[in-house]
Amino acid sequence: MATKPDSEQVYVQTLYAEFRRPLLSFFLRRVTDAGEAEDLAQEVFSRLLREQRRDGIADIRGYLFRVALNLLRDRARREGVRGATLLSDVHAGPVADLVAELVEDRHPERVLLAKDEVDRVVRALNSLPERTRDMYVLFRLENMKQREIAQLHGLSQSTVEKEVMRATLHLARWLERGGR
Repeated sequence: MATKPDSEQVYVQTLYAEFRRPLLSFFLRRVTDAGEAEDLAQEVFSRLLREQRRDGIADIRGYLFRVALNLLRDRARREGVRGATLLSDVHAGPVADLVAELVEDRHPERVLLAKDEVDRVVRALNSLPERTRDMYVLFRLENMKQREIAQLHGLSQSTVEKEVMRATLHLARWLERGGR
């Protein structure tokens, strides 16, 4: 294998120093094994090194996290996990922001698929009891701590944990059944 010019090595090392921790955090929120998260982060940079047109990447952060998300999707497909990418796995902000993020610079077919996926998740969320949905949204989408949610609702943290788990299972089953 030919060696890379020094400036290219410095560029990739700089990106590695800047994005390794955010990528690890991204993966650790989605996989249970720290070693696997490290391997996935390394694979992101490996793919960057193999990319021939690095100069043409306008948004390097977007590129790296798009590769990371694709790695998770590939992993889910390999493991035969259907519906593994939930709304919160893709984006932590409002649903409208998610739709814009998913459909930006996409082919029409991918736009329709992304909108359909978001619609399925929103229907699944809307099928939950209001209190359960609120707790799930606060925890998974607004990144609020379960302890804080319990205080807000005047409940025990254990109750909030159970409600969030119930919502997570409901969403997984809903998506697995194709939104029915």
